Amino acid sequence: MSETLRHRGPDDAGVWVDAEAGIALGHRRLSILDLSPEGHQPMISADGGLVAVLNGEIYNFQELRKELEALGHRFRGRSDTEVMLAAFSQWGVEPSLRRFNGMFALGLWNRRERSLTLARDRFGKKPLYYGWAGRSFVFGSELKALCCHPEFQAEMDRGALALYLRHGYIPAPYSIYEGIRKLTAGSYLTLRVADGAGAEPGALRYWPVEEAFERGLAAPHAGSVEELLEELRALLEDAVRIRMIADVPLGAFLSGGIDSSVVVALMQGLSGRPVKTFAIGFREQAFDEAAYASAVARRLGTEHTELYVSPGDAMAVVPLLPAMFDEPFADSSQIPTYLVSRLARSEVTVSLSGDGGDELFGGYQAYLVNSRAWSRYGRIPRAARVLLGRAVAGVPARRWDGILRRAGVQRENAGWRFRRLGLALAQPTPALFYRDLISQWERPAELLPGVAEPATVFGKKAETSRLSPELMMGVDAAVYLPDDVLVKVDRASMAVSLEARAPLLDYRVAEFAWRVPVDYKIREGEGKWLLRQLAYRLVPRQLLDRPKSGFAVPVGEWIRGPLRHWAEDLMAATRREGILEAGPVTERWEAHREGRADWSAQMWNVLMLQAWVEKVRDRSSGTRTDCSPILRGRTSAG
Repeated sequence: MSETLRHRGPDDAGVWVDAEAGIALGHRRLSILDLSPEGHQPMISADGGLVAVLNGEIYNFQELRKELEALGHRFRGRSDTEVMLAAFSQWGVEPSLRRFNGMFALGLWNRRERSLTLARDRFGKKPLYYGWAGRSFVFGSELKALCCHPEFQAEMDRGALALYLRHGYIPAPYSIYEGIRKLTAGSYLTLRVADGAGAEPGALRYWPVEEAFERGLAAPHAGSVEELLEELRALLEDAVRIRMIADVPLGAFLSGGIDSSVVVALMQGLSGRPVKTFAIGFREQAFDEAAYASAVARRLGTEHTELYVSPGDAMAVVPLLPAMFDEPFADSSQIPTYLVSRLARSEVTVSLSGDGGDELFGGYQAYLVNSRAWSRYGRIPRAARVLLGRAVAGVPARRWDGILRRAGVQRENAGWRFRRLGLALAQPTPALFYRDLISQWERPAELLPGVAEPATVFGKKAETSRLSPELMMGVDAAVYLPDDVLVKVDRASMAVSLEARAPLLDYRVAEFAWRVPVDYKIREGEGKWLLRQLAYRLVPRQLLDRPKSGFAVPVGEWIRGPLRHWAEDLMAATRREGILEAGPVTERWEAHREGRADWSAQMWNVLMLQAWVEKVRDRSSGTRTDCSPILRGRTSAG
């Protein structure tokens, strides 16, 4: 199981076994702090009562160490893992987790209580899967570690598949396999030997992001803009400082946008030498940000490396994705994220990033567009709105295309957009209205007849009366950020043994951001207003003010062109498998392939699903390093 995770930890490996107790812990180490043998894992506490494996970093371990030393603890080495164990011994599990500032997933065996505790950081930057394989309780950083257990029996969870079709990712606590769960961000669970085989441990949340978000809204910051900027700068500077602690080479991703530019500017201010920065560029101008990154790097005086990648370079990554992510995942920015991680890893072992700025400070244009849509339609009485929505959604998209063309509307996919608006209007709550507007496949039930979608945070937000930017930011912080953005960054960076750290997602910065009034986030049609004001103090405004292009690749064009044969083969396999209803998929594929519509997101969604199916069914290696799941189609599932 540990060997499957070699890419996450190529520097060292360890296994600790207590056969009598029936516990075995394995670890692969990417050495960042204390490169000596004193940092080896699994690690036993000084009193011998606890054994732990830790993935990630406790950034404030130096402060905690001083506090623990004052209480009488003594330390052999300089690692954060040793400090973590001492904290658990001194304060217990939940009080310690509340003190930790970091990104981590951990397993803790209590030898006296014969109990196993699993825990995950507040935003879920580090992954943690768990479940039963026969009579063995298994857990690991990636599904591939669980899959190779000899008793693992994998069956696709069709409810989770419905969530994937809607979102392009599978939200926690679900995974693609029945019986295997992701530990929710900011949670921990404890399983005792006395509970017996098959016991389902309940997770406890020590930092529920939804509650932390609501607390911030309930206590808005009353200070002036100047006071807000001073506090934000101090928080971010310290968040960057503690993420620069490493015993290995360190750098940063730099796109030239607001978020990464702020991070790099603060890094450079704290560094005694030029910071190493990395960017990739594309020849397609609409997708290229390398020139902006280069200009910011010159201004800040960083040691900048950029690499222009060809479509061939990017497309060569596509076959790697199913094994990299272990379950269907359809955010196409996974490709450039992997490429810039590979570039950075050629020179550094740790790289800081600007992830989190959009979700915390209101950077997505969708927040403004969707709240305006709700202000237009949300005033309709609920019963009438639902009836109107059902009527609009009941008309096929092709028929709406004809109606709208006759009305002079020439927008691409206009009929589909109108029908999707109808589906959203038919939803009873603003949160579900938002969910339907941002869905990839707007009606997964058309592709998976008879399958019910499991509950997510979208369905729990029934108490709100309107779709506000705050509501959308809160939902994104609870779902999209941990289950899409951070999954993408973790898997892409760890695939090349690079540790990515996100200062903007320091929980202190997040709790500050949630107290910032929305008028200081979205102003005059522009998002991240407060963060922009800070950025303008660090980098000349003219280098930063430009339209946001995102971190994407033209997959829509590729699957019509150079990737067409690959896509056609997978589409043919999709029709044969019977996992999805072929009709809706074929209709949209033909329209996209022929250039009659742009179904990039939906087609990438289906292609990544089928590519994953092909990967997990490939038994040619003759080993159990990949799953061989039971993938039931519609007919055999009943």
